[in-house]
Amino acid sequence: MTLIKVSQIWDIPDRQITPESVFMNRRKLLKGLMGAGITASLLPLTACRTTGESNSTLSPYQTPESIIQNPEFPQGDLQITPQSLSSQYNNFYEFGTTKSIQQAAQALPTENWKVEVGGLVKNPQTYDIDDLRKTFDLEERVYRFRCVEAWAMVVPWLGFPMRKLIEAVEPTSEAKFVRFTSWYDKEISTGPSWSPFSNIPWPYTEGLRIEEMANELAFFATGIYGKDLPKQHGAPIRQVIPWKYGFKGAKSIVKIDFLDTQPATFWNTIDANEYDFEANVNPDKPHPRWSQATERVISEGAPFTWPRQPTLPYNGYGEWVAHLYG
Repeated sequence: MTLIKVSQIWDIPDRQITPESVFMNRRKLLKGLMGAGITASLLPLTACRTTGESNSTLSPYQTPESIIQNPEFPQGDLQITPQSLSSQYNNFYEFGTTKSIQQAAQALPTENWKVEVGGLVKNPQTYDIDDLRKTFDLEERVYRFRCVEAWAMVVPWLGFPMRKLIEAVEPTSEAKFVRFTSWYDKEISTGPSWSPFSNIPWPYTEGLRIEEMANELAFFATGIYGKDLPKQHGAPIRQVIPWKYGFKGAKSIVKIDFLDTQPATFWNTIDANEYDFEANVNPDKPHPRWSQATERVISEGAPFTWPRQPTLPYNGYGEWVAHLYG
């Protein structure tokens, strides 16, 4: 298998890439329950927050030697970003809500992982993770990441474009949507214990229109910062949709179904008013409980010290995706 370093218009200079631990230290639960509704206290599974602790011992991130540049995509002046901080904690609601969820998430059984691809396709497939890595050449891409909670970061992902899977399974003309289902086992992923969370619609599911999945930016990540995805971040494979809010990225995917109708999805089922199906980053469309006009860029130090900047429509990727919504 050849790992390809691809330089594209979405690549971002190294000085803007978010430290690794800051990215991994994410999805902290809002403190307390606000009213009787579940969504007042829930955050999307891809939501992230950090400890706010400062650490000045950053190591520069360097692309591993095994990840080579594709000569068809010259790197130019782009520099790989500094190594990020080590992870400190990571919330993963299937395994609880504490800051030490990074340890609890190690219960995720990734051995002999299978991804079933079916529905309205001509060539249904069942891949194991090694099949995916061998079948689809991996490449590294640096993407902006925007959380629905109005913070932002930049991450180097390792994986392959979703369109390659589409080409492999050949959806029929009836296929209009795609549903992504995450791993779930109630005996292992015990989830939040208090009562407002008892009716969560597990397993986690997300969905796209097939045109969105076929867009060049839509990505399956099997790694991050030049390494395999950690369990607390959705190993061994997850979605990355950089022009949408982070909760649209299903983690630990086990099933992909091509459908003729729009599927029910996790957060949209819980509260469609707060988490719409499309979920494109839009500075002009506020969340019911906060503005989306600006975002804080995750960095060292306490959250109130993070620099604030304007939110970009489609998270800065309008050139690639705006035509999908015209």
